[in-house]
Amino acid sequence: MNRINYKLQEEKKILSVYFTAGFPNLNDTVSIIEALQESGVDMLEIGLPFSDPLADGPTIQESSTVALQNGMTTQLLFDQLKDIRQTVTIPLLIMGYFNPILQFGIEHFCRQCASIGIDGLIIPDLPLDVYEKEYKKIFEQYNLKNIFLITPQTSDDRIRKIDAVSDSFIYMVSSSSTTGSQNSFGDTQEQYFKRISDMKLSNPQIVGFGISNKATFDTATNYQKGAIVGSSFINFIKEEPVTNIPTFIENLTSEKALQF
Repeated sequence: MNRINYKLQEEKKILSVYFTAGFPNLNDTVSIIEALQESGVDMLEIGLPFSDPLADGPTIQESSTVALQNGMTTQLLFDQLKDIRQTVTIPLLIMGYFNPILQFGIEHFCRQCASIGIDGLIIPDLPLDVYEKEYKKIFEQYNLKNIFLITPQTSDDRIRKIDAVSDSFIYMVSSSSTTGSQNSFGDTQEQYFKRISDMKLSNPQIVGFGISNKATFDTATNYQKGAIVGSSFINFIKEEPVTNIPTFIENLTSEKALQF
């Protein structure tokens, strides 16, 4: 069974963290992953930097720009991660845009992922129908879970279609905006969380966009299985050394709000 599916079976709320590979420094990737695992994080999303990240807010856009300027490439990321499973056991996903993956070669990319122990991919701009027709068999061949996104504007019919095609979790975008942290969720977002929960989908949902402190994490996981922290963590590692990552995770799960 895929590591993601094992993790989702656990009787706890899932904390996932996103960071951009090659940021803030080119060779920080492995040390950040190891520090996050040691801090108790359940799952990690490793961002493959891209020059035109349309779904990302200013913080993650800036981190992608810096990572590319540092020299991060798809092949270099695979090289950095070649021995990651000697020290890391939690699920690892790569989140990126379709263009760099297509340029690398879809099957070549999937084969490389499988060889180093990547468990899933999140590709926001890969259409569902294109995935089904052209790439689903390749992903399945290499035991890679493809994670689809839904938003408050996604129709119930499309959500159910995504649920039918999925086989791990659904990435539930908390709002229609780009990524970015916020201190709390409003009534509209909470109603959205409840509406999706009431649909009784086959796959659990993990909420992303806007998670920055215990309040937003708790609200997001009141109805859903877990939540993803991205921009606030990027801001943290921009200013703080890797050795301070446990402090970030401790603050996230405590009553104190993060101010980064």
